Amino acid sequence: MTCDDDTLKPRDGEDVYEFAAGSDDAGARLDKWLSERIETLTRTRLKALIEGGALEKDGATFDDPSWKLREDETVRLVVPAAADPAPRSEAIPLDVVYEDDDLIVVNKRAGMVVHPAAGNWTGTLVNALIHHCGPSLSGIGGVARPGIVHRIDKETSGLLVVAKNDKAHQGLGAAFSAHDIERVYLAIAVGAPRPGVGVIDAALARAKNDRKKMAVVNEQTHFNPRRAVTHYKVVETFGRGRAKLKGDALASLLECRLETGRTHQIRVHLSSIGHPLIGDPVYGRGPGLAGLKPGEPDADRAIAAVRKFRRQALHAKVLGFTHPITGEALRFERPAPADCQDLLAALRALS
Repeated sequence: MTCDDDTLKPRDGEDVYEFAAGSDDAGARLDKWLSERIETLTRTRLKALIEGGALEKDGATFDDPSWKLREDETVRLVVPAAADPAPRSEAIPLDVVYEDDDLIVVNKRAGMVVHPAAGNWTGTLVNALIHHCGPSLSGIGGVARPGIVHRIDKETSGLLVVAKNDKAHQGLGAAFSAHDIERVYLAIAVGAPRPGVGVIDAALARAKNDRKKMAVVNEQTHFNPRRAVTHYKVVETFGRGRAKLKGDALASLLECRLETGRTHQIRVHLSSIGHPLIGDPVYGRGPGLAGLKPGEPDADRAIAAVRKFRRQALHAKVLGFTHPITGEALRFERPAPADCQDLLAALRALS
């Protein structure tokens, strides 16, 4: 994907690499091609940097590591200043749902970042897992660190599986790549989609003017779209008949099943059909529920609950997969946390 934004400017301690593709380079995969030219960076690291927006191709931000190069294309990579390669062990409480010698499943609390990164080098799930797993963590690639195969946003709660060794990491990674994972989320949205059961099949890519955001794009015309499919079902509606349009609901509880797992997928998809998540600071539409007038106890309670909810109302409820080592079918389920339950209670009082 390309963005018409300013050229990436290196900061103190950052390294900049610039290359041009020759005729012999045409058809080479971008991340592999770079790994052959930058010996200090692994292909995995290069892939993460590219997907994170650290590379420009022909002067525009580009985030597809699998791109096949063309002759005369130029790339420019800005590598952040080196940080401690081994995240610190931190005694952070974890809600462990399942654990064996190969993997661990946790119920992540909202507010916890999964992996250390700029601005969040400590207090992450990885820091907590290093402490919790101790000697049982044989590590990934020879380093005693957990193998992250999928992530959920900082302010999203719910189930996450992490590998404890290379073999489990490779097996789980293959399952996620093949979309052979059951993932069900609970979402509390503004309004209620019609029909009550449906599929959102809309490609996603980095937003044109803000590479921290994702956006729905035209799969036929966009340079680098990524197919994204979300299956949703309305489980419960709230405030029906009190919305601006007669018969509509003010809010709804949805069950969303991921067929693919793109960054911010549920948040962007629901927002694209006019039903953003309550509390979503990026893809939402403010703290209120359109049409709900204050002055009645139940309305005042709902208004206060929505305004108090300062994160996207999203919880990873179900996680199911085949154990990468034993072949056992595993499935885990956890209810939404207390803040979501409090919000639901206030919304139910409207019905």
